[in-house]
Amino acid sequence: MFVSLGSIIGSGWLLGALNAAKSAGPASILSWMLAAAMLSLLALTYAELGATYPVAGGAGRFPYYSHGPICGFTAGWASWLQAVFIPAIEVLACITYINSVEWVHDHFNMVNADGLLNHLGLIVAVVMMVVFTAINLAGAKFLSDSNTGVVIWKAAVPLLACIVIAAKHFDVANFHRGGGFMPFGFHGVFAALTGGIVFGLQGFEQAVQLAGEARDPKKDLSRAVILAMVIGAVLYSLLQLVFVGALEKGDIAVNWHNPLGMMPSAYGAWYSLALAIGVGWLAKALLIDAVVSPAGTGIVYVGTSARLSYALGEEKEIPSKLASTNDKGVPVFSIGVTFVVGCLAFGPFKSWNQLVSVVTSATAIMYGFAPISLAALRRLDPDRPRTYRMPAPSVILRAAFCSANLIIYWGGFDITWKLALAMVVGLVLFAVGVARNKTGAQDKLRNSWWMLLWLAGHVVIGYLGRYGEGKADVLPEWVDIGVVIVFALGIFEMALETTLSREESAAAVARDAHQLETA
Repeated sequence: MFVSLGSIIGSGWLLGALNAAKSAGPASILSWMLAAAMLSLLALTYAELGATYPVAGGAGRFPYYSHGPICGFTAGWASWLQAVFIPAIEVLACITYINSVEWVHDHFNMVNADGLLNHLGLIVAVVMMVVFTAINLAGAKFLSDSNTGVVIWKAAVPLLACIVIAAKHFDVANFHRGGGFMPFGFHGVFAALTGGIVFGLQGFEQAVQLAGEARDPKKDLSRAVILAMVIGAVLYSLLQLVFVGALEKGDIAVNWHNPLGMMPSAYGAWYSLALAIGVGWLAKALLIDAVVSPAGTGIVYVGTSARLSYALGEEKEIPSKLASTNDKGVPVFSIGVTFVVGCLAFGPFKSWNQLVSVVTSATAIMYGFAPISLAALRRLDPDRPRTYRMPAPSVILRAAFCSANLIIYWGGFDITWKLALAMVVGLVLFAVGVARNKTGAQDKLRNSWWMLLWLAGHVVIGYLGRYGEGKADVLPEWVDIGVVIVFALGIFEMALETTLSREESAAAVARDAHQLETA
């Protein structure tokens, strides 16, 4: 539970409330509630999958069990893409927040005038990645033990900030200033989801990714995922509520473009609020947390990325070196790959905002595979013991898949087409491995064609829709939401009609029999 909760409480709480307020105004509280409801459906899905099939890198293995190697690789590739960049995001958040302190900015400035890392910032970022990597090389038990204290701190500080700031200054009238409760309409509520809200709440699945190294995953995984999601959702909603109420009325009297006004930092939102109300000790605690919270999440995601690399390495089409481990069971080579790619992300993506939207959409693709896989595996593998069963699966699984599709759509056309291209690049690499190793994975294309239609359909709908840059803006408000839902339900039914046979699915699960039997 602490691994999942530690992933949820990261830089999202430090920067998410400000971004959400800019996009949706006071209605940003609705954005958090909507995201919590949507992601809770997906959390229930992962709870059953993780408890039933406790394997390392589960997000990439579940589709392999239900639809074969092409879908398995694609889900694993999406999972890896989102996870490998999150440590870099947390590093950027940490540096940006600390750099907002006047003394640090004057003597050790790490960010240039455009909000991007300068040379000193890049050096500090790489050093932090080295530390994250070293902790993961010590093994999952050390990671879990060291994470416990960090998560207690990470949960306590934002809760303390809520209590202290709300007690000092909370103006209920702020929820109607700057254009009313919903100044940007529902468009703003939906747009805020991919500007940091979904990113803030994601991470509940991390316990599932590390399930192969858990002591009693069949008993504990479902409770860990669900409890972490509930705690994270309540905390983030409370933070947004307090943030809106704590703002100065003059800064939001006209609009919500600059909610902090002339406060010390446009990046250190909670730090600025603490200073504005005269609580210096809280401001110092927030600066410490600006290191601890992102670092704790970054450390967990280095481990998660490595386990996903490990899962990909188990495919015959991918270099088997990725699936190698040392005598402690730690995937050293995969952790090294994660470190290198994470550091490379500081090149084209030197700011927090630039990476968040891309990672959110990649996460939604990863999440989208889970409801389909669970629905299929309930048919293909009905006799397997399940220590947790989600309620009303025929409804919840479809609603969960629709939720993932809406998150992809709200991310905007400019993000969707780039992400679809990244998925194609991964599939090309996979095809090269198929041809070189003669694995015969192309025979499972009949089980995977729906996936190609799914990705292509999102590019088309995104172009016709109302979010992001470069879109045609053809679909009217609410009609676009209906189109996405109908499209998602159609893809869901197609996917259920193209699963592996029971025998093929059993053979796929058998490949991970050792992990499952050990669990």
